[in-house]
Amino acid sequence: MSGEVDLRSDTVTRPTQAMRRAMAEAVVGDDVLGDDPTVQELERRLAALTGKEASLYVPSGTMGNQLAVACHTRPGDEVLLDLQSHIFLYEQAGIAALSGCLAHPVSIARGVIDPAVVRGAVRDSDIHVARVTLLCLENTHNCQGGAIVPLDAMRATADAAHACGMRVHLDGARLWNAAVESGVPLSEWAAPADSVMMCFSKGLGAPIGSILAGSAEFVRDARRLRKRWGGGMRQAGILAAACLHAIDHHVERMTEDHRRARRLADALRDVAAVRVNDPETNIVLVRLEHPLLDRDEVLRALEARGVRLLAFGPRQLRAITHLDIDDAALERAIEVMGEVLAERLEAGSRPAVV
Repeated sequence: MSGEVDLRSDTVTRPTQAMRRAMAEAVVGDDVLGDDPTVQELERRLAALTGKEASLYVPSGTMGNQLAVACHTRPGDEVLLDLQSHIFLYEQAGIAALSGCLAHPVSIARGVIDPAVVRGAVRDSDIHVARVTLLCLENTHNCQGGAIVPLDAMRATADAAHACGMRVHLDGARLWNAAVESGVPLSEWAAPADSVMMCFSKGLGAPIGSILAGSAEFVRDARRLRKRWGGGMRQAGILAAACLHAIDHHVERMTEDHRRARRLADALRDVAAVRVNDPETNIVLVRLEHPLLDRDEVLRALEARGVRLLAFGPRQLRAITHLDIDDAALERAIEVMGEVLAERLEAGSRPAVV
C-alpha cells in the first residue's frame, strides 16, 4: 500500500472490488415496504448470529443505540452507563434529546461496571426520584483502547441489572473484534443483553450500516421508531449486500488488524516521551507524556508526511488498524511517527534565539 496511511478510524475503509461487485449485483426491493430480500437476508443472519429473535438494519451505530434507549425506556427514566461510553460521550446527549431520559454516568475501569454499582444506583420508590430502567454496556470499549470486557464480568453486571428490574443494552459496535480475538461466538457475547447493536462499517469494512437485535417485539417497536426518525431506507439491499459480503469474507481477517495494533504499540513503547496502551484488539492510544509534545503540532507534522491519527483527548492520539492498512503501510507509519516525535522533542529542547 502506498500513499496516505489513515489510522484515524476503522470507518475510513473503502469497499473492496469484490464488495463493490456484490453491491452492484444485489437483488433489491423497497425496505420501508418490507420487500427488500437482501436486507431481509441480512437481518435473518444477524438474528441467528446474535441468538436473538429478530434484527433491524439501521444507517448507523448511533441510531441503533438511540433506538434501543427509546424502546427500552419511557420519558423521565434514568439510564445507567459508563462515564466514558460512546452513548454518553459521542451521541450528542441523545438519550435526553430523543428519549427524554436522564443519564446516570458512573466511573469504571476498563469498561467493567461492578454489580454493586448497579445495585447501588437503584433508589427506593420515592416518587421524587427517577426510576433506573436501563443499563448500557459497551464491548469492545473505545475509550479504553479497544479493551475486551470479560464475558463473565458482563454476565454478572447484566444479572444484577435484571434482578433490579432493568433492561440491558449492549453497544457492540466492535463486538466482532471481541468475538474474533476471544474465539467466543457472538451469540454468547450478546446473550446477557436484551438488545445489542453491532457496526458493519468498522472492522468489517462495509461502507454503511449497523444492526440492532433483540426480541421480536423490541425490533417491531424499533422499526416503527426508525421510520419516525427518518432512518427508513428504500433499496437498502445495495448496502446490505456489502454487509453480507463482509460477514462472509472479512471477519476472520480482523486478527491481522489486532496483530498490527500490537506491532504499532510495541514500536512506540521504545519512545520514552509517550505512553501506549496494551491493545487487545485494533485500537492504540498514544499518550503524549513529554511537555514538549504538543498534540496538534504532532498531528500536523504527521499529516504533512502522509500519516493521519485522531486527537483523542487533550494529550492523547488514537490509531486504529483496519482493512486498508497492510504491513508496509504500518511500518511506514511507525517510521514516520518515530521521526516526528524525535524532531518535535529536539525542536522543543533547543534554546530560544534572542
